[in-house]
Amino acid sequence: MCPQDAKATIPIVPAAPSIAPKHDRKWPAEGSSRAPYWVYTDPDIYAQEQVRIFQGQTWNYLGLEAEVPEPGSFKTTYIGEQSVVLTRAEDGSLHAVLNRCAHRGNMVCREAFGKAKKLYCVYHAWNYNLQGDLTHAAFAHGLRGEGGLPKDFKNSEHGLRKLRVATLCGLVFASFSDDTPSLEDWLGDVAAGIRRVLHKPLKVLGYDTQRIHANWKAYHENPRDSYHANILHTFYGTFGLSRQSQESGMTLDASGRHVYFYTKAGTEKSSKDFDKTASDLRSHNEGLKLEDPSILKWRDEFGDGVSVQILTTYPSFVLHQIANSLATRQLLPKGPGQCDLVWTYFGFEDDDEATTQVRLTQANLAGSAGMISVEDAAVCEMMQKAMADGESGESFIEMGGKDLVSGGSSKLSERAIRNFWHNYRNDMGLA
Repeated sequence: MCPQDAKATIPIVPAAPSIAPKHDRKWPAEGSSRAPYWVYTDPDIYAQEQVRIFQGQTWNYLGLEAEVPEPGSFKTTYIGEQSVVLTRAEDGSLHAVLNRCAHRGNMVCREAFGKAKKLYCVYHAWNYNLQGDLTHAAFAHGLRGEGGLPKDFKNSEHGLRKLRVATLCGLVFASFSDDTPSLEDWLGDVAAGIRRVLHKPLKVLGYDTQRIHANWKAYHENPRDSYHANILHTFYGTFGLSRQSQESGMTLDASGRHVYFYTKAGTEKSSKDFDKTASDLRSHNEGLKLEDPSILKWRDEFGDGVSVQILTTYPSFVLHQIANSLATRQLLPKGPGQCDLVWTYFGFEDDDEATTQVRLTQANLAGSAGMISVEDAAVCEMMQKAMADGESGESFIEMGGKDLVSGGSSKLSERAIRNFWHNYRNDMGLA
């Protein structure tokens, strides 16, 4: 015990040094036609992505309006690694707030979905309305003249962090930035691909979530990569849902952030160069048959002959139409070496029972165990293993050309991937 007249001192602990990268990171001189493998593995890069991309000037997919159908409905999800709550307030308006109490940072909502009159933090009973405004703090005025919050405390200054919210055709997006252009302007020409599919009210059919042991960017590249689709996926080529010999095309928005591809089954055009290549593809296996071919029966419900459309928006959203299977995919980073992919399968409110059954049957084409999509996750994990620590090596991305415009609308092009890396480098400030 210190003597009464001695002054106790608190030792000064020096601050921990900042963590510097292993060495200065420099992008390959070839620019967006290369991607260095350290960008998939470096934890410093990953940490910067959370701020500069996911919390930057982007619109991030949160879910479907149909998932929060009534006043009081809420859904918890993520933008990057930040937990977010999507709510529908009493007046029917949609709101997105950080799932983090303004008091001590505790998670406010723990359930994936629910219905509530208020958002309640269990730690110290701070209450928020469905717009995220603080309405009550327990014992704010103290007890018996002691304790309590400062007299200048104002509820209005201590609400949950609010995000911008915008919708399109039943999809809900949010942004951390007030400077992000409107959702419509941000999507540009790719909005047409959304409107093509989501042309009437939606209903949710089910969910599927898979953990992929690969960096989120390895998966983000995958649905942008029309080159691989008819090479990797045996089901596509063998059973004719999508082949390079069929009528197809690609649309990018003006910025190159977003893209969609389409293919029309039954429009094969014979050519010597295709026949020569197809003979070497594992995806063209005439020996494979289906015990139950009913999964191949699809109806051209959009009237344009498109059997497959895959649409991707930067940085983490996919909308697919594969035959009559409809789904969104939400990509959630979970550290430098893994990510979650959340599949939400849906139909339309006016679907009859037979149509719903077709959609559910064809959902087996996609998802974590889908006869098509299972190969995508496997390849991403193989890539991550092959990259090792990422300290050497780089991707070669010159199919269809070397720059942002070469390759045109051909699916035999990596133009969409080059445009991804162009935007990524700008957002990350990587020279």
